[in-house]
Order: sequence, then C-alpha cells, then structure tokens
Amino acid sequence: MKGVAVHRDRYRNFGELAAAHVDGRDYRITVKSRGSGIAVIAPHGGRIERGTSEVARAIAGEAFDLYLFEGCLPSLNFETLHLTSRHFDEPRALALLAGCHTVLAVHGVADTGQRALLGGRDCTLACAIADRLFVRGVRAQVSGHRYPGRDAANVCNRGSRGQGVQLELSDRLRGGALEPAVVEAVRCALQDRFNCRRAVAPPDLRNNSGTAP
Repeated sequence: MKGVAVHRDRYRNFGELAAAHVDGRDYRITVKSRGSGIAVIAPHGGRIERGTSEVARAIAGEAFDLYLFEGCLPSLNFETLHLTSRHFDEPRALALLAGCHTVLAVHGVADTGQRALLGGRDCTLACAIADRLFVRGVRAQVSGHRYPGRDAANVCNRGSRGQGVQLELSDRLRGGALEPAVVEAVRCALQDRFNCRRAVAPPDLRNNSGTAP
C-alpha cells in the first residue's frame, strides 16, 4: 500500500527482483488470456497491496484477461517486492498487455476514507468509471491527486493503444461494504468498452472475438 512517506523500491526492475527471489515461493504470477482485448491487472497483488488481487479477479471474472503479481513473503512484501508502476516490466505482463487495447490496473492506496483515485492516459474510460462509481455511492477523483499515472512507461499504459486506467482504492474500499459496488461499476464500464469496440470491428473479427457476459 502507498503511504504518505516516500517509498523507494528495493529493485529497479523485474530482472533484479527475479534474480533475488524464487517464483512460486516468494511471489506468484497468474496470467489468464481470454482474448477479450481488455486486461485487468494487479501488479502489487497478494501481500504487497492487500485486497488488490481479489478486486482484480472479481472485475475480470471469466470475461476479461487477468494478470496478477502477488507477494508471498512471510512479511515486508511491500518493502521488498513492490515495483513502481513505471518500472514494472515483468515479461508475462507485457506480453499479455501487448495484445490488449484496454488495460485497467488495480492498486491500493493508504487512505482513511472510502474513495477511488483514477489516473492513466485513458481519460475517457477513467471518467466513465468515475461516473459509475458516483451513482453507486463511491467517491471517485480523476484529477488533483498524487497518482496521475500519465507516464508512458506506467504498466497501465503498456497496452496496444498506449493508454489505460490506474485505479487506486483506499484501504476501506478493499474488502469493505462498498467493494461489490466498485467491482460492479468497473465491470459495467469495461463491458461498455468491450461492446463499443466489438460493434465497430469488421464482421470477421466480431465473429472471432470473445463475448463478455
């Protein structure tokens, strides 16, 4: 989770992290490629940023592509395994994102309230998600916060269109009473994106594309 104090990653990139830790013991990677063109990712999942894996899984369901990088250490997962989003270059993640036009990255932020902070280069999708959160009683902010997510190297912007959404959820939203509303709002916005992309695709691509429920 991200606190007020400045955190400095222990490793500069995934290569350094992988050289010091064991896959399947210290961390775990999950990749579900479903051909949807939409990826839901939790690059700081497991014990790194509590609850983000669960939220990402719920949003993706069986419809959208899913990627999780989960910390499994007994302690100090954030301090040890956190890679800042612009440095997150795990190869399996980048391979999945290269085939997706839309990317949503789920993060956790240390915040005592119940709010979602939206960033990334896909401003249209970020605003669509914010609107759907508002009508479900979840406070959402798309600007004026500390996590704009606009860097081209940010993992949320590494899809085929070079733009995605970074969703920062406060502590009380993850696992709290409003988490189902967050999941529903985001899935609704992603479903609309899926439907719009499918509607304008050539007929042969429409017939070969997956169908999100």
